[in-house]
Amino acid sequence: MLVTLKEILKIAEAKKIAIGSFNTTGLECCEAVIGAAEELGQPVIIMHAQVHEEMGLTTLDVIGRVMMMMAERASVPVCVHLDHGTDLAYLKKALDLGFTSIMYDGSTLPYAENLANTCVAVEMAKRYGASVEAEMGSMGIRDKSPDDPDSLYTDPEAAVSFVRDSHIDALACAFGTVHGLYFTEPKLDFARLEKIDKLIDIPLVMHGGSGVSDEDYRHVISLGIRKINYYTYMAKAAGSAVADFENKLYFHDIAVCATRAMRENARHAIEVFSNLTSDKA
Repeated sequence: MLVTLKEILKIAEAKKIAIGSFNTTGLECCEAVIGAAEELGQPVIIMHAQVHEEMGLTTLDVIGRVMMMMAERASVPVCVHLDHGTDLAYLKKALDLGFTSIMYDGSTLPYAENLANTCVAVEMAKRYGASVEAEMGSMGIRDKSPDDPDSLYTDPEAAVSFVRDSHIDALACAFGTVHGLYFTEPKLDFARLEKIDKLIDIPLVMHGGSGVSDEDYRHVISLGIRKINYYTYMAKAAGSAVADFENKLYFHDIAVCATRAMRENARHAIEVFSNLTSDKA
């Protein structure tokens, strides 16, 4: 059931839902996410982020092969995606492994350089039949001062030319979310998102999704979000479950406990993104 990002987002657009896109930093994450998607009968995206190799969590060579194998065996459509690739050579490595989608992240670069590198990524992906996501704006506190939101958020007019000139399949846009844990309630710029959706004709992607309320998830989906990246709170759920777990003597027991918690968390996220539940966070 291995599919491209473009194909899986067509499902999302037809149903007016968002596809959950989960970073899978190990076998347990893959099992949890795909297991939750299969239980619900929903398509899903599994991702490896370049930064996770840089952090020493896992290597693309290892986890990429695991992701491909599990996607091919899944009973639901699964896209295998490279998340936040900042190095074009790293993107090619993912494509060589069979990844059906790549994200080039040049969001910290000047506009012209981001566009030029994104165009290279698009031409590269075409040779493999893969899809491309790119980013405008910032979803991280890593870049510029949050005291100046306009310097971080995606400019709707600039998004039009970027999408037109790059021929990407999906656009990650910044409208108030950030990566990692939220210590205060996120303030989302719904008007900006609505304008971007009206101006461009490709699916929109929400990064920094963890910690957003179920109500706000539903609202951004109604405004055109078709892919939601999710990881931090799933990993936190696993950590909390292990912290409360009494039998920590053996790693295999810890792994089972963590996997169960991640699956439950991913299941709820997919339910919300797919409009299968009306429960509030």
